[in-house]
Amino acid sequence: MPRLFIALEIPADVASELTLHRGGLSGARWIEAPDYHVTLRFLGDVDRRTANEVDAMLSDITAYPFQITLDALGSFGGDKPRAVFARVQPTKALTDLQGDIERQMRRIGLPAEGRKFVPHVTLARLRDTAPAEVAHHLGLHPIVRPIAFTARRVALMSSRDSVGGGPYVLEAAYPLGPCYPNRLPREMRR
Repeated sequence: MPRLFIALEIPADVASELTLHRGGLSGARWIEAPDYHVTLRFLGDVDRRTANEVDAMLSDITAYPFQITLDALGSFGGDKPRAVFARVQPTKALTDLQGDIERQMRRIGLPAEGRKFVPHVTLARLRDTAPAEVAHHLGLHPIVRPIAFTARRVALMSSRDSVGGGPYVLEAAYPLGPCYPNRLPREMRR
C-alpha cells in the first residue's frame, strides 16, 4: 500500500533560496530541497481502490493558480521542538483549496484530518534540540523579504515508511485552471 499525501510543490528557485536557512542547528535533519512541499492533506497508507478514488477526485479540482508567499521561519513543538519550517501566509485561495480537498477525502471515506491546517514548508526535523537553540537559530536566519511563487498544480506524492523527510515520489500532478485539455468535466472526457 502506498503512503500518500496531497501537496503543492515548491519551485526549484524557491527551494534553493530556502536552503540558505540550513545548517548550524544541532539535532537537525535538514530536508533535501527537492523534497520541499506544502502538505494539503496527509492520506497515509491507502489501498489501490482509495488511491484511484483520490486520483479521480484530484482530476476534477476546479481551483485556479494562485500565489503562495513564504514570510517567516518558525518551529513546531514548543518546549520540545520537533521541526523548523517556513511559514506560508494563509490566503483564501489556499484555505479554500485545502478545505475542498478535505471535504472530498471525507466523502470517499477517509477519516477527518485530526490537526488544524497550518500551511508551511518543513525545512528540518529536530531531535533533542533545545528550545533556546532553536530560537537563536531562527533569530539568525530570518526570511528578510517574503518569497513568493505561483502554485500551478496539485501533486499526489508518496513516501516510504520512515521517520519523515523524504525522499518523496511524485505519483501524479493535477494542473490548476481551465486551460488544460484534461480540465474538461469528467462527463465531457469520454
